[in-house]
Amino acid sequence: MSSSSLAERERSPSQIKRGPVRRGLSRKHREWIAAYLFLAPDLMGLFVFLGIPMLLAFAIGFFEADGFGNFAFVGLDNYRQMFSDPHFLKSLQVTVAYVFGYVPCLFITSLLLALLLKQKIPFIGTFRTLFFIPNVVSLVVVGFVWKFLLADQIGVLNQLLQGGARSWLGDPNLALGGVIVVSVWFSMGYYMVIFLAGLQEIPAEYYDAASIDGADAWATFWYVTWPLLRPTSFFVLLVTLISAAGGQGFDLIFVMTRGGPAEATSLGIFYIYQQAFQFGHYGYAAAMALFLVLIMLLATIIMFVITKGGRFEFD
Repeated sequence: MSSSSLAERERSPSQIKRGPVRRGLSRKHREWIAAYLFLAPDLMGLFVFLGIPMLLAFAIGFFEADGFGNFAFVGLDNYRQMFSDPHFLKSLQVTVAYVFGYVPCLFITSLLLALLLKQKIPFIGTFRTLFFIPNVVSLVVVGFVWKFLLADQIGVLNQLLQGGARSWLGDPNLALGGVIVVSVWFSMGYYMVIFLAGLQEIPAEYYDAASIDGADAWATFWYVTWPLLRPTSFFVLLVTLISAAGGQGFDLIFVMTRGGPAEATSLGIFYIYQQAFQFGHYGYAAAMALFLVLIMLLATIIMFVITKGGRFEFD
């Protein structure tokens, strides 16, 4: 055996030079990469079909555009016109009235239906299906059906009322209320299902403990159900607020009233549609749309702050 091989054997392991150690990605990093790869198609779709149009709408708001390729830079003129336009200000008032009428009514109705249909009663599945069915029908079809039901002369509701017949969609004092009622009727089944999902997540042991303590139905709801349903309630409030301000009632108004009578049902989103697609004022419509988005963003932030992210902790 040569002296060189003996010397190599006598070296300690720490003295032996090792090559560079190649370490692979950790499991956490591999999961991140896999997650982003799965999300990539959706993120690309959001960027192409939502992000880019929003950026273009923001840019067009500084131009006078007619939809035929003619652009003229006007700076902030569209925004100045917006705040001096009585029709736009009227549409904002109608939007606020619609939101304050639609959101609370829908929230309360959906929650009550969920509480009722959570009980063990005969044909419970049938009742849940019946309340949810309107939500799977096209909103345009719903609008035409209710327009017929609320018609002045031949409407089913006026036929039933006979002597108390009213112009439900022709009276400026009643038209918006009629649209709100139809909107709530259409949407309550969907949010009922969301509340049902939240109610079914509450452990039955809490209700058993409340029953043993002698709590009645109201005490059980207030001290057990409502605190544990707050995250679901926050989600419903947030989604309904955004949908109401952002165009949930557009289809119904387009079919049932066309913004009338006397602009009594002209929501902000409907007035934006008119300016863009009926009058060809695309730059002005883009400016108003951006302003409406900012209002919804501000309202969302306020809701997060007031409710502490849906926890509703006020103490």
